Amino acid sequence: MKAAVLTLGCKVNDVESGSLIRGLEELGYEVSREPGYADLYVLNTCAVTAEAERKSRQAVGRALKYNPAAKVVVCGCASQKSPAAFAGKPNVIVVAGARRKGKILDIAAQGFPDALCGVLMDEREGAYDELPVPECLKTRNFVKIQDGCDRFCSYCVIPYLRGRSRSRSLESAAAEILKSDALETVVTGIDISSYRDEKGRGLAGLLTAVKDADTRIRLGSLEVSLITDDFLRAAKGVKNFAPQFHLSLQSGSDRVLKSMNRHYTRAEYLARCQKIREVFPDAAITTDIIAGFPTETEEDFALSLSIVKEAGFAQIHAFPYSPREGTNAFRRYKEISFAVKKERVEKLLEEGAKQKGEYMSRFVGRELSVVPETFSEGFTEGYSENYIRIYIPGDVRGRLVRVRAKELFRDGLKAEEI
Repeated sequence: MKAAVLTLGCKVNDVESGSLIRGLEELGYEVSREPGYADLYVLNTCAVTAEAERKSRQAVGRALKYNPAAKVVVCGCASQKSPAAFAGKPNVIVVAGARRKGKILDIAAQGFPDALCGVLMDEREGAYDELPVPECLKTRNFVKIQDGCDRFCSYCVIPYLRGRSRSRSLESAAAEILKSDALETVVTGIDISSYRDEKGRGLAGLLTAVKDADTRIRLGSLEVSLITDDFLRAAKGVKNFAPQFHLSLQSGSDRVLKSMNRHYTRAEYLARCQKIREVFPDAAITTDIIAGFPTETEEDFALSLSIVKEAGFAQIHAFPYSPREGTNAFRRYKEISFAVKKERVEKLLEEGAKQKGEYMSRFVGRELSVVPETFSEGFTEGYSENYIRIYIPGDVRGRLVRVRAKELFRDGLKAEEI
């Protein structure tokens, strides 16, 4: 039997898909991550934006083009939010949600009997849901340590879909990281800054537990509140730590941050950036910024634009505000025009590109460590420890490579192996 597990959305979904793949393989399925002919399609959906939801709904029809007789299982945030949007689609036998995806494997083990199929939403709060260890990707592996969110940002629907924050035990998370034989391991979750296991141990404790890991350790998205002396000390103690901090911002205006229910100010954010650079002078600080939040005036946007330069971001992800039904922002505020949002995104990306170029230029002539990923058009491509995309002449995949950066090239740096 052939199965295809197709993923939309975030890295957490991707990790959970990896667990479903491992579980299906153990049940005897031949499994692929890519679209193609299969007897069973598992669609792991996303609802972070309206566009992500639309693509999730369309995924059923796209999958069935490869095999109109296949069975379809849908899970993830889009199906948690709107199960009826999937339940009536052709060949859909199970509609699960964003929580406890492992039950799909339990049903698969019994051959998907009608009595166990249907709409299977799980609203229970509880302990962290352990899934099978995901398939191991030799270049970059992802280890999920946390799920859910307690922050309730006014624009975000995810806490309503994934539930409250819950964390994996430190022993379980550390064991998977220490066993990773990938060149790089990314620690991920919905909100890893809130990681705290049943014994009260946080992310600093986890980093201390894996400080001697051979795999290079990179962290997923972080919140300002995490950047403390204790956390930075623990990160500095990790033998192979990747000094990239994706520190979520969302707006450079205190007034907009307050209406977003983000619990920090512009000054506090910049102070934490400075704190990072005191410990990691060459760190890449990357971020997300929402353009066109309903309360954002031209003056507010100017503050978001100016903080891109003031913070010296190595890279930004700017995107337009997407109203999400069920959130406080959806209920309270009137959306501003798409044209305004689009213009603001473009300005943010333009300034972000300038800052990225300035940051990368600092490393011309310097040594970097690269995890090679792909080879095309005569170059091996991969990322340095501080998340600069590196282009190396020739095929040098399969091992960590030390290089010397030579010049700005495409969206990164051209470098030669040392």
